[in-house]
Amino acid sequence: QVHLMESGGGLVQPGGSLRLSCAASGSFLWIYAMGWYRQAPGKQRELVANISDGGGTTYADSVKGRFTISRDYFKNMVYLQMNSLKPEDTAVYYCHADCQISKAVVEEFRGQGTQVTISS
Repeated sequence: QVHLMESGGGLVQPGGSLRLSCAASGSFLWIYAMGWYRQAPGKQRELVANISDGGGTTYADSVKGRFTISRDYFKNMVYLQMNSLKPEDTAVYYCHADCQISKAVVEEFRGQGTQVTISS
């Protein structure tokens, strides 16, 4: 099994910044993509940002230019630097990782989530 632990959420004012971190631990052969989803009350889950094992990144249009995803391949960690935060960024943010857990099995794992609230 793979365990993902997020940290770094909190309450900030509009225009502020937060940095989310996620650490992957457990039994796996390789981690392919890692990234972040978010879900606000009453809204569908949204893929915010993703980073492949090759370093390629993708972002939701709503966060382009404000959020930056990065990864530490040795520590099996992924980060999300969030700048110029807006009230509409308020959501629970979930880390995910696509892991090779055996020769024939790749499985997606998700963390428990961390609350991000943007409010004055």
